[in-house]
Amino acid sequence: MIHLSAPDFVVIFLYFGGVLFVGYRSARKTRSTEEDFLLAGRTLTLPIFIMTLVSTWYGGILGVGEFSYRWGIANWTTQGVPYYFFAAVFAMFLAKRIRATNFYTIPDKLESSYDKKTAVLGSILTFILMTPAPYILMLSVLLQMLFGWSLLVSLIVTAIVAVSYLFWGGFRSDVQTNVLEFFLMFVGFAVILPFCHVRYGGFEFLKTHLPPLHLTWNGGNSIQFILVWFFIALWTLVDPAFHQRCYAAKDGKVAQRGILLSIIFWFLFDAMTATAGLYARAAIPHLDQPMMAYPMLAEVVLPPVAKGLFFVGLMATIMASLDTLAFVSAQTLGRDLYGRLRGFNLNSSIAKAGLTGENPQSPIPNPQSSGTTPYTRIGLVITFVFSVVLSVFMPSVIQMWYTIGTVIIPGLLVPLMAGYFEQLTIPSRYAFLAMLCGWLTSLGWLIAGSVNGNSGLYPLGVEPMYPGLVVSLVWWGIGRAQIWKIS
Repeated sequence: MIHLSAPDFVVIFLYFGGVLFVGYRSARKTRSTEEDFLLAGRTLTLPIFIMTLVSTWYGGILGVGEFSYRWGIANWTTQGVPYYFFAAVFAMFLAKRIRATNFYTIPDKLESSYDKKTAVLGSILTFILMTPAPYILMLSVLLQMLFGWSLLVSLIVTAIVAVSYLFWGGFRSDVQTNVLEFFLMFVGFAVILPFCHVRYGGFEFLKTHLPPLHLTWNGGNSIQFILVWFFIALWTLVDPAFHQRCYAAKDGKVAQRGILLSIIFWFLFDAMTATAGLYARAAIPHLDQPMMAYPMLAEVVLPPVAKGLFFVGLMATIMASLDTLAFVSAQTLGRDLYGRLRGFNLNSSIAKAGLTGENPQSPIPNPQSSGTTPYTRIGLVITFVFSVVLSVFMPSVIQMWYTIGTVIIPGLLVPLMAGYFEQLTIPSRYAFLAMLCGWLTSLGWLIAGSVNGNSGLYPLGVEPMYPGLVVSLVWWGIGRAQIWKIS
């Protein structure tokens, strides 16, 4: 049980007040044009780019605590290194290409490279991939623990606070609140680590009180277990938040350098969170719920005010990802899916960038006039309602992460990556089949492993992501063969 003093409550309420203030102040500067509402006018400078990317790519903080508590520094091997690697790949090979397209979203790129049908399917998969449900649930559980509210009340409060300023301020409000949350997430862990060191000591305490495998690179897990996380980290390459920030960057150099510098900050933050997780395992060795490792460590070692600051750091880390995922889901639903189904011309930016695809769209006079901002706002409301319902019926963050990632990534990865490189492109019908069959194969494999309640017992003992990726690659290979045959 967490006990907060009156000063702790003041600190926490000041945080929520500060987020609302920054979000609404930013909303006053937001115009109704698509480019401003969805991408803040493509004006992100290098410092802002770094702060918004770093803070939004780290929302699963309670899961990080659980992983560190269970397996020690293997958390770094699985939750850090793979993501550094693919973030660097993204920066070196994709960031400038993405910014040069001048598009707004991933479905825009899919329509430019292939066709509308592929873009619509890509919109559906992107919406599912970016649901903020895991982060709404995580923040709600934290509020439930701190204030004693029911889960449903916590879910509704979380949704209302987050949706309000995004509704009016769009991407600009998201980015500016991310800047505040960037500082607070570091402050939270900078507060708790000195108290841990003073109370328990340094490395000798950890070495004496931790299970020996907690200080090994793999935590006693198999090589296959470690490699699985590298495949899951492929999420980075198709993550719409990465693409969105590249589209919004001032130029391609800002996008590329911003991602590379962000890796340094992720490394530093990982060092802090991993150390706190080791202290939690050493100091509180018999936790019933390892996901509560960080909150219970704070309960044990922190005095008033410091405890409030630490919980603000946890909430800021979660909230930054929640806002970004919610906004991307909203624009995917309202603009990319509904807009295309209604026949709005969304690819006027193709003409602006001088790009064409297999089925280029006709240019329109004003590249900001497709009028989808109101539908993005409606999509925001629907996104939060959907996420609250999903959180009620699937109250497990880990289960949501695993299910969504393992099913959606095999559908999006191959066609999207191929679309950015001329030597890898394929005809649109094969891109659509690669996306559809990769997704359905992984989904079917997942369902097969859940038949008769045998969750995790997949056909041939193979994780669902692998067959989906193989099927998608097969269709890509057939598409490339058709191009070679024609040429």
